[in-house]
Amino acid sequence: MAEITATMVKDLRETTGAGMMDCKKALQETGGDAQAAVDWLRTKGLAKAAKKADRVAAEGVVAIATRDDGAGMTGALIELNAETDFVARNEIFQGAARKVAIAALDVAGDVEALKGAALDGGETVGDMITSLVATIGENMLLRRAAAFSVSPGAVSGYIHGALAGAPDLGRIGVLVAVEGEGDKAQLKELARNIALHAAEKERAILTEQAAESGKPANVVEKMVEGRIRKWMEEVVLLKQAYVKNPDQTIEQLVAETAKAVGSPIRVVGFVRLALGEGVDRGPGGDFAAEVAAMTSAG
Repeated sequence: MAEITATMVKDLRETTGAGMMDCKKALQETGGDAQAAVDWLRTKGLAKAAKKADRVAAEGVVAIATRDDGAGMTGALIELNAETDFVARNEIFQGAARKVAIAALDVAGDVEALKGAALDGGETVGDMITSLVATIGENMLLRRAAAFSVSPGAVSGYIHGALAGAPDLGRIGVLVAVEGEGDKAQLKELARNIALHAAEKERAILTEQAAESGKPANVVEKMVEGRIRKWMEEVVLLKQAYVKNPDQTIEQLVAETAKAVGSPIRVVGFVRLALGEGVDRGPGGDFAAEVAAMTSAG
């Protein structure tokens, strides 16, 4: 086999715009033949995907997946971005988002590990997204992921603004993990109710306040998301008035459920993803810090 030099990889990268490792693999697969390597990249869709990589992708979906693990559960939440809302309604794109969320159950929120996770048939998550870019024609980005595992206990979530016929996909998702013994169905319901609270609390008030500014709808949406995040960071979740019963705090709701199942319950983590949030700060932004701040909530 011909020696693959750094110069060969650099030249191919400049010609196609594909990633360095993809260029190296293309040259290896074609015995160092530069033109054949270009064709190989085009066949795989990598060159076409790279050309779109600089285009802003702030639409798409947030997707959730959960799995029973005996006495416990694992849950994952991911954000898969595309350029337009039209693509978010594409069944192929939605199916891909579900596959990514399921794969995320095993990588503990590590986006890079998730991109390398194998799907059925041996294709990786990253390869699948690259193929989608070539097929659908928009830039796409796996931006954020989070996952929680508890045993014993339950993990559940809530999708706000779920897509038609797709309750696991939407624009805002919250994942909550509670630790405790007792009836798992009750624990799951508790986790879901806390997730619903975290997704919806304050939104109507903040939206009305932002709308009064007279700014365009897209600007109002960004203002609301920023204020929601600030509210989530500054007000401890367990001390908040429960959105379904303002006379009861989340802490009291947890205590009430603990009494019903006959076992102590602890909220061990929660995370909230809003589609496109912080996209101007670059992929990921300060999301890792946000998750850390929201983990071990009680």
